[in-house]
Formats: sequence, C-alpha cells, structure tokens
Amino acid sequence: MNWRDTRHPEGGGSERYVERIAEGLARLGYRVSIQCAGHDRAPSGDWVAGVRFRRRGNKFTVYLHALLAILRSDADVIVDVQNGMPFFSRLVARCPVLVLVHHVHREQWHSALGPFFGRIGWWIESWLAPRLYRKCRYITVSNVTRDELGGLGVELRRTVVVPNGLDAPPAVTARRTEAPVLVAVSRLVPHKRLEHAIDLVARLRPQWPDLRLELVGEGPWKDVLRQHAIDRGVQDSVVIHGWVDEQAKHEILAGAWLHVCPSVKEGWGIVIMEAASHGVPTIAYRSAGGVAEAIVEHRTGLLAEDFDDFVRHAETLLRDQPLRKAMGAAGRERAQQFSWEESLDAFEGAVHSALRLPPRLVAGEHRVAQQVE
Repeated sequence: MNWRDTRHPEGGGSERYVERIAEGLARLGYRVSIQCAGHDRAPSGDWVAGVRFRRRGNKFTVYLHALLAILRSDADVIVDVQNGMPFFSRLVARCPVLVLVHHVHREQWHSALGPFFGRIGWWIESWLAPRLYRKCRYITVSNVTRDELGGLGVELRRTVVVPNGLDAPPAVTARRTEAPVLVAVSRLVPHKRLEHAIDLVARLRPQWPDLRLELVGEGPWKDVLRQHAIDRGVQDSVVIHGWVDEQAKHEILAGAWLHVCPSVKEGWGIVIMEAASHGVPTIAYRSAGGVAEAIVEHRTGLLAEDFDDFVRHAETLLRDQPLRKAMGAAGRERAQQFSWEESLDAFEGAVHSALRLPPRLVAGEHRVAQQVE
C-alpha cells in the first residue's frame, strides 16, 4: 500500500525504494501487488517487472481504495507504507502487517496542510498510528528514523533498518562543466525547501558570476520556485528542467560541481548516493534526518547547521578543487557499497520474520508450509 508510484508526477525516492524491493521479491517468486493512487501517466492497472499495479483514487481517496483492496485480497503480508499518513490497514487486515516508514513528518505537516490540519496529521502520525500498529513490525531506511520512531513509542526491537540500495549509474557522455554548476534533484514541493538553493545562488553570484543552478524534478511548487528566482534576480542563473528521464538525470548530475539538498527531512536520500556515484559531493542540513547517514561528513560531503553555514560550505567546496575532488572520489567509492540485492535480502528477512518462517525458507515455500500446518 503506497500513496504513489514512480510514474506519478510527484513520485520520488521513496516510491523507487518500494518498487525496487517489490520487483526483487517478484523475481524470487512472490506474488506482489502495489496499490497506489491513480494518475494520467499510467493505466489503472498493469504489470511491470513482475509486479501488479492497481491505481485507484486520488491523494485522499487512495486510502479508502486500499482498505477495500485489502478486504478483497488473500495476501499473506500487507506492507503499509506510511508516508506520514498510514493506510489503517491494521483495522481490516487478516494477515501480518509490516509498516514501512522512510522518515517522520513532524516538520512537513504544517507546510503541507496548514496549522489546523497539520496538527491533526501530526497527531495521527505521532500518537494514533503507533498505537494502532503497536503489535506490528516496522521497517525503515536509516537509524535516525529508527530512533525517531522509538521516540513515538515504537519499540526498537520491532524495527529493522533496511537501507536504500543503488542502481549502477548508466554510462554518461557529460563531463564536469568549466563554469560552476549546482544541481538539486527533488520533487518540487514545499518541504524540499528548494528556495534555499535559489537563495544560495543569489548569495554566491557576486563572487561566481557564471554560477548556475539546475533543478531536476516535477511538482506543484514549480511556479513558486520560478517566481522566487525572479524575485531574487537570478532567473537567468536557474534552470528548472522539470521531469527528465533517468539518462538525462545522470547526465546532469555528472556535469555538476556540487549537489545541494536543502530538504527539511529525508529518510535517506537516494539522489545523494546517485550524485556520489558520479563523484559529486553533497551539501545538506544536519537536521534533515537520514542525510546525516547518507553523507559521511567531511569525507563525501558537508552538513550545515543553518543557511549561513550552507553558504559557507558551498563556498569552501567551490573554491577548493582538490577537496571537492577528494570528496567526489570517496563518494564514488562508498556508492559502490550499496546494492538493491542486499536491501532485498534484508527486506525478505523482515517478511519471513512477520510470517514467523525460518529465515532460509525460499519464496513460495511458505505456502506449502502453511498447507502442511
């Protein structure tokens, strides 16, 4: 149960995680379905890489459609992907439920829904959901989120960390640009705080007149960001690409000097590792959760305490080419340590644990075991 898929206009890294794991489970012999919201970029139902997709409802009614799908299903395990709002699957599921949480949304509720509805959303996530799912196992992508869930009452013993994997980067023709280029790859939504990337250009352009920022991604905040660049007088230095395909994204990453991630919160930050795979270090905020694990500070990137610190870090890396190259090389080496196969093994272990199966039982055998019992 996920609110979006990767083909959704606002799909991002969390959706990619879900689909890579789902595809891996399908390869192992599991029957996997993803229930998500409908949109105009994909049919209401199809099969991709052995995974069945059912797209119903919008960003609000997707939850009702998911509950109806659970009632009709013969699933052995439900994976309830809690992107702030749970699917309340525990109320109707007749099988074990695994709760997948990428990060806690305390800071995002207000910006997404305003003060009144934001308080309701945070109450559901921080108080109601931990109690509703109090007997369920949790999966998350970083130790930071695991600890934050612990603060909400989810016992650490019920939570397993299954980090993001990483696809091998495609071959690219792009080379590092001669003029300095910053890149940010993100959904264009308020909590990604991409205004800070534009403000960074405004602060640095007096010293770096050829500086350019390339924003890659789609979302409802595009016009706001375009207007913000105009207001700051840097519209000629900011390129908003919108959605691009994977090859184009990697070409843009490979040509950049620095990747900037000013997001309020991230569970991990797949794009940080994608940038690292091209030798591009990242600057992010220390308070943004999982980025502090995706980045090895002072080795593959830098973490800022506030916006002024963000600017200082960017100045440092733009001016110090040897340091920038050293961080890029360390990031490329570290990126090679992550794979979806290892993440899949850990996720499958969590599935077996929820089903109380022996850890070495292969996919498909659990049905035979149940029949024997």
